[in-house]
Amino acid sequence: MSETLARVRSEASGPEAYGGAAPSDHDGGSVSERYVSTFTELSHRIKASGLLKRRYGYYWSKLIGSVLVFAGIWVAFGFLGDSWFQLVLAGVLAAVLAQFGFLGHDGAHRQIFASPRWNEWTSRVISGLFMGLSYGWWLPKHNRHHANPNKEGADPDVEPGVLVFTPAAAQRRRGLSARLTRRQGYLLFPLLLLEGLSMHVASIRMIGRREALTHRWCEAAFVVTRIGAYVAVLLLVLPPGKAAAFFGVQMGLFGLFLGGSFAPNHIGMPIVAPNQKVDFLRRQVLMSRNIRGGRAMDFALGGLNYQIEHHLFPSMPRPNLRQVQPLVREYCARHKISYTETSLVGAYGAVVRYLNNVGIAGKDSFRCPLAAEYRV
Repeated sequence: MSETLARVRSEASGPEAYGGAAPSDHDGGSVSERYVSTFTELSHRIKASGLLKRRYGYYWSKLIGSVLVFAGIWVAFGFLGDSWFQLVLAGVLAAVLAQFGFLGHDGAHRQIFASPRWNEWTSRVISGLFMGLSYGWWLPKHNRHHANPNKEGADPDVEPGVLVFTPAAAQRRRGLSARLTRRQGYLLFPLLLLEGLSMHVASIRMIGRREALTHRWCEAAFVVTRIGAYVAVLLLVLPPGKAAAFFGVQMGLFGLFLGGSFAPNHIGMPIVAPNQKVDFLRRQVLMSRNIRGGRAMDFALGGLNYQIEHHLFPSMPRPNLRQVQPLVREYCARHKISYTETSLVGAYGAVVRYLNNVGIAGKDSFRCPLAAEYRV
């Protein structure tokens, strides 16, 4: 980790780092121009490859297939009636809703259609009517993350919350919160079981706030209809105890599936200081982690296992990320930019260790810089 941070610091001198004239290198070109041209060259190669073109057949089959499976689950739910086997359907529903989440994510990045409006409304309908979440709550947050991954004060995903991501944030914790933070890595998966419920609460709160929200009443209608119909159907078919069990299993597994697909992507990668400047290519590559695993992993993680490629080309259709990966990996190797890829188990292990190390480091009132470097 310390070596990676050192590389980030040494490489964090791209075009954004200079307020006036950029310094010149010995070849006569500015360092600023050299960093800009590094990504420009890769971008031109990818555009020429045709991998940014829309994949309508893939996405229409995904959309139609997901809707049919969703409908089939509720037909099966009606036939099963008052039975504990409904909990199996709750798990299947959670998995299908996670796939809807991936489709909503792709639409928000304009991967599905050429029309921005079609992408926007596809994501809004998927989020509201099928998942019960607010598209307007999630989109600005996710855009901020993409602009500055793992940057303190800019990326909302590393802001202190239930988990903290820097020793400085851990040091501010007191009492029970501080004690839990010291072993927060072990709390990751139990907390992910609550992520689905947390997203629903955040969506409802966003819709109810006075701050600007595009299509507020439409989103409110979608979310209220979806959540209301869901609870009503559960209570009409199942007794309260089984309905609560169905709700708990579905909501818990939904949070685990969806949150578990996002957690390995950036946690444990370098944290960028608020005043630190990193050029675009390194900003997206050095702070992201890819997950190996083939097509099964592509499906389970919704293409987020190609996190580096997704951050470099967020509008690239999901199925093309696999094809572009060798080009990006070779390009990073040629320019001596660290490219991180590991197994899912290895990624989760790194995430848990990192979170625990942050919590333990926050306990120390005095930390020897050399010991801290070896600890991390």
